[in-house]
Amino acid sequence: MTAETMTPPGRAPDRFFKYWIIAPAILILLLVGLFPLIYSLVVSFQGLTMTDVDYSFTWNNYAYLFKDKRLWESLLHTVIITAIALPIELILGLAMAQLFLERMPGRQIFVSLLILPTVISPIVAGATWRLMFDHRYGPINQTIAWFLGEEKVLLWNVSPNLVYPALLVCEIWQWTPFMFLILLAALSNVDKSLTEAAEIDGAGFWRTFHKIVLPAIWPVMAIALLIRGLDLVRIFDIIWALTAGGPGTMTETISIYTYVQGFQQFETSYTAAIAFLVIVLLTVIVTWAIRRMGLAK
Repeated sequence: MTAETMTPPGRAPDRFFKYWIIAPAILILLLVGLFPLIYSLVVSFQGLTMTDVDYSFTWNNYAYLFKDKRLWESLLHTVIITAIALPIELILGLAMAQLFLERMPGRQIFVSLLILPTVISPIVAGATWRLMFDHRYGPINQTIAWFLGEEKVLLWNVSPNLVYPALLVCEIWQWTPFMFLILLAALSNVDKSLTEAAEIDGAGFWRTFHKIVLPAIWPVMAIALLIRGLDLVRIFDIIWALTAGGPGTMTETISIYTYVQGFQQFETSYTAAIAFLVIVLLTVIVTWAIRRMGLAK
């Protein structure tokens, strides 16, 4: 029954009835999402700090962005972590998905166990790995000492040479199962008749994977890469729990630097300017990635 049939006699049907129905939901979404964005943009052109309240229009915050060496270093740290962790998570996730593609005894149990790290809160995962990397009581140092036959003190959380491997191990451990689960679903939907025909024609595993399987799962793989890439750009919890950006500012990512400026230094307007710089950079990168991956079709 349509809106026209429900209209009482003598009244014209309301053509905009469906829009009136969804208008409250749209209004709430705009208030929740658009208002903070516009307000932050306005604040970024002011001079609000913990000790000074200046509502006059100024470009100083955006001008200082290009002079802030620590900001660009934090962006570089973010890029390094993303560039290393994302390919490793993809390769490991794809290998695990290929391994569990065929039916085997206990397959469902193993898959359920493998995805457990993903459901753990990142801050809890980081705190857990911090305890495991502890140089006095952590099991990792004790295991290494047992293999070497002598006591070995490795300062995973503070050593410049070990802090990035520790971070990457924690990040890859937690989020590789996410890639595994998505890629397993994608591989399960590949038409087996095509791979069987290629096998009959004498095509090897790698040729079949490159010519048939990879094109079939590419849209799903591209979306998984995009989601994980965005997650890595805003990485905060694990690093904050594991190193808090240290030693010094060596592992300080853009999210941690923004947090420090906003909630420790209380540079409110400058923090808003940093946030909009990140929004612009991510918009450009995501737009390019979507076009490059062919997801816009």
